[in-house]
Amino acid sequence: MSQDKDLTCKECGETFVFTAGEQEFFQSRGFSEPIRCKTCRDKRKAEKAEQGFGGGGFGGGGRRGW
Repeated sequence: MSQDKDLTCKECGETFVFTAGEQEFFQSRGFSEPIRCKTCRDKRKAEKAEQGFGGGGFGGGGRRGW
């Protein structure tokens, strides 16, 4: 079984804990280890949403010329 791991956030440089449960979840989904702490991930997600890059997967919006 995995053990909790201390990681360093790429954004703010703070150390955060990547718990054993999170490691198992990430591994089961094929995700790599996080490189940002939760605070920085949330901040980055909010910034992207403000720029129109959030969710949906259909992107674009805007008008069509037809």
